[in-house]
Amino acid sequence: MLILAAAKPSLIDINFGLMFWTIVSFLIVLVVLKKFAFGPIQATLDERRNAIAADIDAAEHAREEAQSALAEYRQALADSRREATKIIEEARRAAEQQRTRDIADLEAEKNRLLKRAKDEIDSETRSSLQAIRDQLADLTVATAEKVVRRQLDETEQRRLIDEAMADVDFSQFAPAESGTAAEGGE
Repeated sequence: MLILAAAKPSLIDINFGLMFWTIVSFLIVLVVLKKFAFGPIQATLDERRNAIAADIDAAEHAREEAQSALAEYRQALADSRREATKIIEEARRAAEQQRTRDIADLEAEKNRLLKRAKDEIDSETRSSLQAIRDQLADLTVATAEKVVRRQLDETEQRRLIDEAMADVDFSQFAPAESGTAAEGGE
């Protein structure tokens, strides 16, 4: 059994021939891997690294553009709001001016109609007073003729009419504004 034990190599024993061929095999595999595997693998890694860096740069550029677009959007929104506020204020101002003009026009129309109505009332009052004076003069003449039983001449009629008219207060029939005008017409 001793011979069997000697023939069987142990892992602890140093075998220079095996070591040499292991190193040579390792170096050949290393050269082959370096020439055919490590180069393409390194190129792929470099390409991947460059693609990731380009994607990061593109993402950063896109983020900056998005920030710029957002700032422009916010500015445009603020400008639109200011413009909308300005338009609303101008519309309110125009509506208020139109309302003021309409009120002034209505007030002027009301005053014109009131003046016309007052003028018509004054005119009707003057004509009514004149008609009353004429009827009163006719009644006075008729009464005087009956009293005197004779026909009066024109000067006598005028004197009797003036005396009868002096006793009548026509100011109670005239409106307050035109009362002096009606009395001045007597």
